Amino acid sequence: MSNVSPSGTPMAANPLTRAVLEIDEYAAGLGWDQPARLFALVDSDRMRADEPELATQLGLDHGDDVAPLTPVEQDEIPVGTALDEFLATIAWPDAVAGCALAVERLMLPPSAEAQLPEGLDEAALGDWVARHPERQEVRMTVAVLRDGSRESALRLREKDSASDVLTGSGLVPGLAEALSATFEA
Repeated sequence: MSNVSPSGTPMAANPLTRAVLEIDEYAAGLGWDQPARLFALVDSDRMRADEPELATQLGLDHGDDVAPLTPVEQDEIPVGTALDEFLATIAWPDAVAGCALAVERLMLPPSAEAQLPEGLDEAALGDWVARHPERQEVRMTVAVLRDGSRESALRLREKDSASDVLTGSGLVPGLAEALSATFEA
């Protein structure tokens, strides 16, 4: 049996990579200019055993075809709240195996660092990046598990195709650290 999503996207064998790609595909279906979205990652088998009604609602009663990790979208992040401040308020219950965040940002190529004016505060830096001719809009989907595993997916707006999504465990280390901190007691 081939691991292909309903949209035809090849599915990864690694459960965390598979969850990241599933979230990226979901976010892509919503289009661009979306707010950040937070997901709990739950063990699908555990959910079927502990919460059979919820598992059925989430479509996890379809036998062996179910992914090992199920992303469950959380409440919307409050408008105007800084992402790092919001993440610092999160405490996950034991049933949550990991979490993921999909967020859009502007990025510059490494070559633009040499052009960066000195002494900019955060707001001025944001304005400078937004006006830079080489800026790229990117959606970052980052996931972490309690055991420290990490995975990320990057999708450029100008290459908005599932076949052009980059994946890797170290693509967005700062965001992965912030998500991992939500599991520290």
